Amino acid sequence: MSFESLGLEPRLLKGVAAMGYTVPTPIQNEAIPHVLAGRDVVGCAQTGTGKTAAFVLPLLQSIKPQGGIQALVVTPTRELAVQIGDVARDAGKFTGHRSVVIYGGVGYEPQLQKLRRGVDLVVATPGRLLDIQNRGSINLSKVKILVLDEADRMLDMGFWPDVRKIIALLPTERQNLLFSATMSSDVMRIAGSTLKDAVHIETSPTTKPVEKIHQAIYPVNQMQKAELLVELLKGGELNRVLVFTRTKHRADRVHRILDKAGISAAAIHGDRSQSQRQNALDGFKRGSTRVLVATDIVARGIDVEEISHVINYDMPNSAEDYVHRIGRTARAGAEGSAISFLAAEETSTLHEIERALGEVLVCEDHHGFDYKDRVVPMADRTVNTKSRAVFSSGVMGRRGGGGRRIGRR
Repeated sequence: MSFESLGLEPRLLKGVAAMGYTVPTPIQNEAIPHVLAGRDVVGCAQTGTGKTAAFVLPLLQSIKPQGGIQALVVTPTRELAVQIGDVARDAGKFTGHRSVVIYGGVGYEPQLQKLRRGVDLVVATPGRLLDIQNRGSINLSKVKILVLDEADRMLDMGFWPDVRKIIALLPTERQNLLFSATMSSDVMRIAGSTLKDAVHIETSPTTKPVEKIHQAIYPVNQMQKAELLVELLKGGELNRVLVFTRTKHRADRVHRILDKAGISAAAIHGDRSQSQRQNALDGFKRGSTRVLVATDIVARGIDVEEISHVINYDMPNSAEDYVHRIGRTARAGAEGSAISFLAAEETSTLHEIERALGEVLVCEDHHGFDYKDRVVPMADRTVNTKSRAVFSSGVMGRRGGGGRRIGRR
């Protein structure tokens, strides 16, 4: 299939070509014709498979330039809003459409000025959109297309009451689009009342990572995670690296450790100001920052090409989060690697991830690293067993694992 065959008009096709798109991805191929036909759509596809363009392209074709706000995209994070805004700007470069991205953490006036000049498309986070609505500074009476992007994440983050308020402000006669990497039963139950005879599209299992990602587990004691990370990064093989931590505090701590080790790094999480987050992301995109340390709350807004490695410094809370994290690498058909540090107390999380994936992940050691006395979950699964000596068995029995304490020869 080609973008021409999907029914996109010439001005949009010119924007698509300028963006470097040549062949539509499966989710784009499936969704675009239905959106153009005016159908409600629920689109579910893996991270990095082109979901944003799948709704932005037909949306731009369905609204008129300078016709007031006709399309509204609601998304949970600032970074994701900016990403969607960038796609809308680039795709609509030759169409005459105007758009604005609305999010908190920055001043109101620049966003209000764009609204006053007139826009056709608004991309917004829920809280800031309601703030501007309460000020009487936005007119949503002409909205005919609503997109809820990453609806499951909005539910997880507690935004759904705000989303309901936003929906109540819109005309009842409208087209509704839900796009996400996962679509839980809770989301469908809550959002189902807004949908009318929706087309459901799922291009791949939501708990399966991109096939071109090499995945490995590195067993390590909790206290040695920072040391192992620095050791890995001292080599030249890890070029552009995204590191995930469980908490904002740990992200800042890892950032300080890397900085002290002379490794160019930045941290990005919910406590950072918008300008700090954007500067960190821009440096990572340019390559001036080699390592970006992040928490899950901002993970879906990080859309950077050529990330060579994703490192789970802390194991994620669920298989879905694992897939979202590692999906930051191997984008657009490229290859990538995902390394997960596994402390003994995180073994049960690994088992849950493996059950969801339907596969057993390979355990590896980093050659030359001094693991000292280490409790290794599932020691028999670790590939490089020759470099280690087993001192005692049954140690994990008291800590919820099934591994052994090992050390260096």
